[in-house]
Amino acid sequence: MSKKSLQYLAGYTVKPFSVLENGQVLFTDGQTTMPPNQQQCEAYGYKYNKEEGTCIVFRGNPNLSKNIGNVKNQIRGNNNETETGTNNTFIIGENNTVKGFSRNNIIAGNRNEISHGVNNSYVYGTLAQATADNSIVLGGNAGGDNLAERQSIQLIYGTQTTAGSTVDSYLNNVTDSFFVIPDNTIMYFHADVIAVRVAGTNTGNTGDYASFVERGVVINKSGTLSIARERDAIKSSGTVTDWRPVANVSGTNFRMTVRGETDVTVEWCSNITFTQIKTGVAL
Repeated sequence: MSKKSLQYLAGYTVKPFSVLENGQVLFTDGQTTMPPNQQQCEAYGYKYNKEEGTCIVFRGNPNLSKNIGNVKNQIRGNNNETETGTNNTFIIGENNTVKGFSRNNIIAGNRNEISHGVNNSYVYGTLAQATADNSIVLGGNAGGDNLAERQSIQLIYGTQTTAGSTVDSYLNNVTDSFFVIPDNTIMYFHADVIAVRVAGTNTGNTGDYASFVERGVVINKSGTLSIARERDAIKSSGTVTDWRPVANVSGTNFRMTVRGETDVTVEWCSNITFTQIKTGVAL
């Protein structure tokens, strides 16, 4: 391993620290050694390998370095950042950021952000922020606005019920996964909910269905979440009298609870759109 001793560039709090045998450059902030993001790497004159999320000064023996993916990111525009572990992501625009260890995302626009570890999301517009897998986010902000100040978010919750008790459905049908409402943020939510019977021995038939609109407002006041909601039954068929969704909150999580029927297997899907204002002030 060789080491470089350079001065900090203006506007940067990190600088090159060492070069590994495979040509990868590590940076330091004076206390911690870390891989740089693309902007930091290129500012010091090095080449950024977008596929591997590494900063390199030369190409070493490929047998010495780990291959983290075989699909390259595609970036069209200036000053876009893809941090370590960003794979198979397409960016068209300027000044967008993917926070790393994310894959299969699309960004179109400027000054948008995909949070660390978020996958399979589509972010477009200006100053939009995706914080959940499989989300669609539209940012409608002016240049001087804060990140995620005004945006629309589309998500899916799902679950299966086999009893008559009220249970949680989950973000992307992943157990114990919920959408988190940020601090000092207000959201109007509109959930289109569909449920269909697929099995069971109780009264009714396979193919019985019900649909609902669950809507309202959630607000996070400095870490305390509250909700005001209502529900409309839309169309139904068969024995579905006891079926219903109810939006709720717990901690900072948005919950979509549902109730089916004893000895009836019901599949649930909620397509939820959030209209958000992230105020930037303590509410």
